[in-house]
Amino acid sequence: MRNYDLDFLKRFSMVIAFLSLVTLGLIIAAYFLHKSLPTEVDPGVAQRTANRIAPIGAVYAGDTGAAAQAAAAAAAAAAAAAQVAYGGTLDGSVIYNNLCAGCHTSGAGGAPKLLRGEWSARIAQGTETLHRHAIEGFTGAAGMMPAKGGNPALTDEQVIASVDWMVENLQ
Repeated sequence: MRNYDLDFLKRFSMVIAFLSLVTLGLIIAAYFLHKSLPTEVDPGVAQRTANRIAPIGAVYAGDTGAAAQAAAAAAAAAAAAAQVAYGGTLDGSVIYNNLCAGCHTSGAGGAPKLLRGEWSARIAQGTETLHRHAIEGFTGAAGMMPAKGGNPALTDEQVIASVDWMVENLQ
């Protein structure tokens, strides 16, 4: 080998060694940087994991068990109340404007508009019948009324309040 070949190999080896050290340094820096950052967990993934590993049942014994059972019943009641439509309001105008007005202002499906003439035959049947038809649904010659106005989350009291509001506000 000639002298200039050895000189080239020496310099080339030094460049390769320098680049290897830089690469190794970058790898180590990335490792420590990645290790120091907190990992983000998607809330949906965390919820699915919690649901998957949650116990199927529980054992209630003694006073502690009774307290836990009462707390579970209260939590279930609160969850059921949250499922009630329109926050459980008994204000007939709120329910009418959010649900009933869709059919009762346009007359869709034979729904009577808020005109006394269209309601006279229905009112003659009595409020109990009006309430029952609104809660359970009704199909008649003039059209049909879906049960609870098509919103099963309404309570019977909410349906009664909205029907009473509609009867009180006939024109």
